[in-house]
Amino acid sequence: MQHQQSSAWLHVADYQLHLRHLTPDKADCAYPVLMLHGAIENSRIFYNEKGRGLGCFLADRGFDVTCADFAGRGLSNPQASRRFNHSQQQLICLDIPSLINHLYQQHQQPVVVIAHSWAGVVLAASLARFPELQPKVKAIITFGSKRVISVGGFKKRLHIDLVWNLLSPLLCRLYGYLPAKQWRFGADNEPAQYLLDTIGWIRGQAFVDPTDGFDYAAACTDVNWPVSWHFAAIKDQLLGHPLDVQAFLAETGLNSGRYTLLGKAQGHQHDYDHISMLTHPSAATDHFAELELWLKQI
Repeated sequence: MQHQQSSAWLHVADYQLHLRHLTPDKADCAYPVLMLHGAIENSRIFYNEKGRGLGCFLADRGFDVTCADFAGRGLSNPQASRRFNHSQQQLICLDIPSLINHLYQQHQQPVVVIAHSWAGVVLAASLARFPELQPKVKAIITFGSKRVISVGGFKKRLHIDLVWNLLSPLLCRLYGYLPAKQWRFGADNEPAQYLLDTIGWIRGQAFVDPTDGFDYAAACTDVNWPVSWHFAAIKDQLLGHPLDVQAFLAETGLNSGRYTLLGKAQGHQHDYDHISMLTHPSAATDHFAELELWLKQI
């Protein structure tokens, strides 16, 4: 590895967000990179101690990278439990602004934000709700980010209609949080309220805050989005279906940015899916390398 790894914790309200810093041995980019993970996962989707993942890839090439664990996930304190709940609105209104402001103040430079899956949705919501954050963001990159799952079929009925929309709320009532890791349908657990807050949007309800009614769709029309690049995967047929990704981009206005479909027919080395777009060994010499060049030119 050509970078060093360390951990720090950012205090927000009555909890702490774990930040994994990937510091390059030789810095080669002025802009810090913030990485935000999706639902039922944590920031390790972007890194590990052996130097794998997009975060490590960019750090080895001169970028100062911070991979954040959302509240209750990863190494953040406390963990999701019956005693610690956390909502989607808290993530939008407290956590994401705190993370962006923290890195902006630390580096005195705008932040490049990279989001996987649902993190792209809450990131867009946060930037739309708080216009003062917008000048602090240099670029947005999303991987498989969608708000509504419109596709049908057996997998959708099983994984979304049954597991996410029906079984998961029942598990939240039983345990006080979503034990996705224990039940083996996710890499990490979720606070109960966060899970419940996502269901309406996934089903296609309006892009409006379920807690206070803030209209994110309307706010997005006034956003002057930074440069952006959005990836979808050819074999991602449910959690980030290319059609749902494009619908999310159109809804927010992020479709003014660059869009890439990852698959062999599109000239890539592998037919990627929702997870392998960030974890497959071929990604380093494929779209990771393209992204590195693009980031160093913005």
